[in-house]
Amino acid sequence: MESMRSIIGICLIIFFFGSPVMASEQDKLTILEDNNEIPLFNNRFRIDHDIDKITLLFFRRQGSPAVVLVRPDGSKVYATQALKDDKLQWHDELSYDLIVMEKPMPGPWQVVGQILPESKIMVIGDISLEVDTLPAMLFRGEIIKLTGRVLNDGQEVKIGHFREVIKMQVDFVSTNNNDYTNFGAGTEHVADFKDDGLGFDERPGDAIFTGEFRLDFASGEWRPEISLTTPLIQRKVVQEPVVVKDPPLQFEVVEGAKDESHELVISFDTSLVDPSSVLLQGRIFYPNNDEQAFSLPAQEGAQRILKISNYDWGHYSVEMDVFGTNTNGREFMATLPAYDFSIARPIEKVVELPVGPSPEELARIQEEAQKAKAMSSGLFYTLVALGNVLILLLGWGLIRVLVLKKPLFGKFNLLFWRKKQQSKNESSEVNSDGNGSKNGKSGEILNLSMSDD
Repeated sequence: MESMRSIIGICLIIFFFGSPVMASEQDKLTILEDNNEIPLFNNRFRIDHDIDKITLLFFRRQGSPAVVLVRPDGSKVYATQALKDDKLQWHDELSYDLIVMEKPMPGPWQVVGQILPESKIMVIGDISLEVDTLPAMLFRGEIIKLTGRVLNDGQEVKIGHFREVIKMQVDFVSTNNNDYTNFGAGTEHVADFKDDGLGFDERPGDAIFTGEFRLDFASGEWRPEISLTTPLIQRKVVQEPVVVKDPPLQFEVVEGAKDESHELVISFDTSLVDPSSVLLQGRIFYPNNDEQAFSLPAQEGAQRILKISNYDWGHYSVEMDVFGTNTNGREFMATLPAYDFSIARPIEKVVELPVGPSPEELARIQEEAQKAKAMSSGLFYTLVALGNVLILLLGWGLIRVLVLKKPLFGKFNLLFWRKKQQSKNESSEVNSDGNGSKNGKSGEILNLSMSDD
């Protein structure tokens, strides 16, 4: 019975899909050897007097209140009591209650709440985690598939609702070995696995966690740590250090001529990988945003040549997945970091300009230009002054002749034609009047006779 004191009992309420299992009262007191299951009668269970610590897990209807425990003496235990009682831990979620009690009162207990119908209780002696061992040599960018199993006393636990409260997480912790580039890198959290039947997980609720993760961190020496976590229970598996190496490929770009393709030469490290087993596929991204898928099959030789269309100058990027076998005989799959390269813009030929004048000649030209500018300015002002004088004289002459009716210079009259025309008109009027009288330069005859009238 002494060994019973070190057992942590975990009571799990699960769906019961078969007929109810009839059990004696003694079956409820101890851990059963046959798959550790005992029925739950009317929401009652019994705690043995040798249990020092027990963990209870009750699944209830989604969103229902937390359950209430009733001790053998009739006193009640509520979730809020965990805030003041150091011997009680209570984790309340939407669909379950996870309870840890130290020194529980022995005897029959009762749970009050909307517990799932047709359930039975499973008592688990010890929870442990079993994880696949990681390979000793890994590549950066490699995708790893990993399986972990939850064990109860060395046997697999198959509990449908167990996936709701448990998960497995994978961490890589740097060994701080100064011989590697990841010295002082700390811890890299790479994945969280759930027993939900999604992704690589084969079946939900079988307590087997299967998933994959990518080694998307620096190369170097790392220590894998796989942890099984619940709100109140933690288990950890620490494996031997592994070495994450850089991908066993090297790249070299051969630029093509104007009408020729570029070539990406891919070389393999034969000390790490079998070149004849390597298959490559991926996508090429061109400077004009075009994309092109490619695939290079496995073949003999330590090199592969990838033809890349020549889209003139600009930025090119190649994303690539590698499938092959390393020198240890292990097949691997890796997604490499994008390989980028740029084609420089061609330099245009610059037309050679003639050599300019010397500083002395340039000074002489500037001096002559200033003189020419000064001369042109003086001529301009002289012409403006002469023009103004001419305008004034012309205005004066027009006013004297047209307005004042005076000759411009002495007796010379610019309006002589007007006076001559006026004289002709006056002579015509004298020679021909209304009474037939004549008036000439030789004399004047004045008719003073009066008519008979």
